[in-house]
Amino acid sequence: MFVFDPYSPQVDADPFPFYKTLRDEHPCYFSESAKTWILSRYEDIANACSDWKTYTSSKGNLMDELPNRAGGTLGTTDPPRHDQMRACIQHAFSRRSIDGLSGPIAASATAAMDDVLEKKSFDFVTEVSTRVTIDVLFTLLSLPRENERMVRDNAVLAVQTDPVTRRKEPEHVAAFQWLQDYAKAILEERRRNPGDDLLSHFQAAEVEGQRLTDREVLLTTVTLILAGIESLSGFMTMFALNLSDHPQARAQLVANPALTADAVEESLRFNTSAQRFRRCLTRDVELHGQLMKAGDFVCLAYGSGNRDERRFANPDVYDISRKPRGHLGFGSGVHTCIGTQIGRLATRILFETMLKRMPAYERVDRELKWMPSTTFRSPLRLELRAV
Repeated sequence: MFVFDPYSPQVDADPFPFYKTLRDEHPCYFSESAKTWILSRYEDIANACSDWKTYTSSKGNLMDELPNRAGGTLGTTDPPRHDQMRACIQHAFSRRSIDGLSGPIAASATAAMDDVLEKKSFDFVTEVSTRVTIDVLFTLLSLPRENERMVRDNAVLAVQTDPVTRRKEPEHVAAFQWLQDYAKAILEERRRNPGDDLLSHFQAAEVEGQRLTDREVLLTTVTLILAGIESLSGFMTMFALNLSDHPQARAQLVANPALTADAVEESLRFNTSAQRFRRCLTRDVELHGQLMKAGDFVCLAYGSGNRDERRFANPDVYDISRKPRGHLGFGSGVHTCIGTQIGRLATRILFETMLKRMPAYERVDRELKWMPSTTFRSPLRLELRAV
């Protein structure tokens, strides 16, 4: 009997055969282990993302939600409050130009490559992707650099789920609380001494008389830290993995760096780090012969929708010339990730820099250890060497 268990190490390592069975045979599947319905076809996921009145995010959007987070972030609110929050956050971002990050990103990528080029092998996660994303995040938020290791370690721990107990354990909750305490102290300092930085702009942003509450500012800040460190670093790592496993695509980028932006989009489709997010039903829904009831949780398997042959031709082929419009790598609908511009910019610059300095590389370990998470997917370590 087929079983899809999002807590399974086998799903962490390779979810795509499971996804295909779900799409073909169980397009509306109830997972006993996660106590949630799984939607795996592109059309069903996209429709759910558009129908926020039925598929609400207000109960949390992580498969295993962190305490006191739901209702305080963009990803865990619905319109009209979601739209008000998004307008305020976008206003703050507009005050802190994203274009100004290009130079710091390039400098960070160059410094990272300087440090790894002479090594026999290196861990892309700790020595490149995490380093660059922390540099981007700390520059964007103007954070003090002395705590960056603690910030990184707690962010990575907070998004994990124990694969044995199948829940957030006290250490995961404590990591999330540490990030809140850390952000709260910085926000209080910015309140006393505001400057031309994103956190100061968050607290001052006002659109049509609406401002972010203190709780929304705090949780938005923590979410940016989590997304900036784990989600973006995880995606960069998956991109490096894709290019390692597909040397012909890597050679195309080396020969023509202008293709990098298209390759980023194909990687978001082919192997996104953001695999599964959750919604809660506000009414009964019948789909594919199954009755999902109001109050039930529903998992939107973005990683499966991105491999749905009903939407993308030859979906298991990594084709950097594909231009996969409408992929779910950054979500869809009102909850499309607000950091898409930064994510695309940082990833493009990093890989243009890396492939110029290291045009050929390979994996050292064939077997990878994957982060235990019901929402995100990326290797805990990716050891590479130049060839």
